[in-house]
Amino acid sequence: MKTKQIESSRRTANITYAVRDVLLIADEVAKSGKEMLYLNIGDPNIYDFAPPGHMIEDTYKAMLDNHNGYSPSSGIKPALEAIEKEAEKKGITNIQDMFITTGASEAIDICLTALVNDGENILTPTPGYPLYTAIQSKLEMVANPYYLDEKNGWQPDIEDIKKKVNDKTKAIVLINPNNPTGSNYSVESLQQIIDIALEHNLVIFADEIYDKLLMDGVEHTSIASLNSEVPIITFGGLSKNYMVPGFRIGWGVVSGNKNVLAKYLEAINKILRSRLSANHPEQYCIAGALGGNQDHLTVAMEKLVRRRNMTVEMLNAVPGISCVKPEGAFYAFPKLDIKNSDNHFVAELIKETGVVVVPGTGFGQVPGTNHFRVVFLPPENILEKAYKSIGDFFLKYVEKFEK
Repeated sequence: MKTKQIESSRRTANITYAVRDVLLIADEVAKSGKEMLYLNIGDPNIYDFAPPGHMIEDTYKAMLDNHNGYSPSSGIKPALEAIEKEAEKKGITNIQDMFITTGASEAIDICLTALVNDGENILTPTPGYPLYTAIQSKLEMVANPYYLDEKNGWQPDIEDIKKKVNDKTKAIVLINPNNPTGSNYSVESLQQIIDIALEHNLVIFADEIYDKLLMDGVEHTSIASLNSEVPIITFGGLSKNYMVPGFRIGWGVVSGNKNVLAKYLEAINKILRSRLSANHPEQYCIAGALGGNQDHLTVAMEKLVRRRNMTVEMLNAVPGISCVKPEGAFYAFPKLDIKNSDNHFVAELIKETGVVVVPGTGFGQVPGTNHFRVVFLPPENILEKAYKSIGDFFLKYVEKFEK
């Protein structure tokens, strides 16, 4: 019998996820017995971070009470009420709908699927979280990246956004605080983006999953709080702020003009119903998380500020590496002054030192520039060792590959 190879769908051809793809190299290096220092994945639970104990207790109790079947498609009432209250605390009004999903990732996927047709596009931040470009590829959308301005603290480049809007543009994505740069957007930038969205009838996707992880006394402004009429979906979740990425609990809050949103909301809810529900027992910890004691954030931010400071100081001390100081989340996006690609630099770094970072190409960047992303969640002793290795390696790299 002749066998023929099964062909994959075209929509998967351009899907990449640099954060995990880099492990293909790291896993081979680890087999040699080399000590590995992983600065690639934003998972706080690998290190010395843990969720508030009451969240675990609430989830466990829900399981014991046999809340183990399907939940309503949009989520359970107590959780939705808590999410609404949290949104109102952020200043969001004119809320039209809310829904709980399997991580914020599913909410983003559902909302994009319900909005964009073949040949249409959304404006995505560059650099930005690669989930958006992966979904973009899956839905066979046309890529339409806009740039963040490194010289302006990684704020959105408003003039670039204006140039990129076309008659096929359906939405603009904001990641604030930003992954991978750690930038926190100014009110001025947010207001200008609202103006663009209103002018061109765009939906704003506001990814605010890191909105409680802020440093140096900066405040986070939810873009939906600045205008109650523009259609905005604000994405949030428990993963980062509450240190439970494995719970896979996220949500979307839809605000704006009811008449403008009506057809779009029905499309979103069709998808929500068709996939049944998000994880049920974990939804019972949402109300306690959002409304309960937030002391875990104080402890977490004390660690993150120290580790952020070490990251910026040690990387900026390396000639040929420069790093804008992050104000939120737990990422930094240092720039490399090299002729080769950041993919090449990172591959050689992993092979030589065992330090695993992610090439900037995986997040997008201004053409002609090279970066890499670091996660500064690990304890200071690990970070110090990793950054010293990066600094020593950079000098060797320039000597070997840049002459």
